[in-house]
Amino acid sequence: MALTAHSTIGEWLEDPTGGELVRGLLAQSGADPESLTHVLGLPLQQLVTLSQGQMPQSVVDDLVRAANGGEIPEATEATGWVEQITPGRFTGKTVIVTGAASGIGKATASRIAREGGRVIASDIAAEKLDVLKSEFPDVITVAGDLTRQDAIDAVLAAAGDQVDALANVAGINDDFSPAGETTDAVWDRVIAINLTAPFKLMRAVLPLMEKAGRGSILNVSSEAGLRGNASGNAYTASKHGIIGVTKSAAFMYGPKGIRVNSVAPGGVATGIPMPPQMSEAGSARLAPFQQAIPSLATAEHLAASITFLLSDDAVNINGAVLASDGGWSVQ
Repeated sequence: MALTAHSTIGEWLEDPTGGELVRGLLAQSGADPESLTHVLGLPLQQLVTLSQGQMPQSVVDDLVRAANGGEIPEATEATGWVEQITPGRFTGKTVIVTGAASGIGKATASRIAREGGRVIASDIAAEKLDVLKSEFPDVITVAGDLTRQDAIDAVLAAAGDQVDALANVAGINDDFSPAGETTDAVWDRVIAINLTAPFKLMRAVLPLMEKAGRGSILNVSSEAGLRGNASGNAYTASKHGIIGVTKSAAFMYGPKGIRVNSVAPGGVATGIPMPPQMSEAGSARLAPFQQAIPSLATAEHLAASITFLLSDDAVNINGAVLASDGGWSVQ
């Protein structure tokens, strides 16, 4: 079978020609082949996302040509998991998705739109939202910083009188600092974006859902919301906090027909930027535990988990925290 951009990284490494090409690429950048241990099941194409802008698409295209005698073969069926759209699953529903300009948020917004939903896509990155809009013209985009009340008001105004579901996906990482090193600036920013903003958006949509007698809210937590050795102090606190907010709201509003659940991702190949200055002590302490991640998921893997809990398919699920982490949480 010809190697393509959709062939897994593991398949490339196992192939005599492909393996030599990938190892050569790593050698040029000074990287160790063992750095790919957690991504062997991902398609080669995912390296573009993982590189956070350092690897252009042309590099992957050149690898495919080199492995196939100078030609890019016609697209073949992917060998791994393939996203399966459920037509009409969100037809007639208005769904707010935050962090929708990239990564998990974009994958979630995209899937809901393709499954018939009316999507209100919010993100602070206006230019990236424009790209989403160009791909899905029916998506309503609202650029703004959700730590500000005016941005929340703008999202609600765009949604109108009906909000059937809310996916709180937007979030940032911290600098891996332990409590004794965490600055006010890091703490305040991480808590504001990861915990306070999702809470305020929940608070804004709940009256509409109460009036309708139904609704679904999904808050993205993290493996760091389940344990203490996955990230720094501020991020860990924010993700534990969002689980608390989720469970409280599920208890309070369940009798009113509103389901509130959470997804806790593990390692995800989204290329999320890290702060420029990372804590040396925190990074060193976390390193051996982060190396235990079974595998990295794609944004589409997480969108599958998120849209399931948002949809009516999860009709009997309320207050759940779904660990979508490849099994990391059972270690």
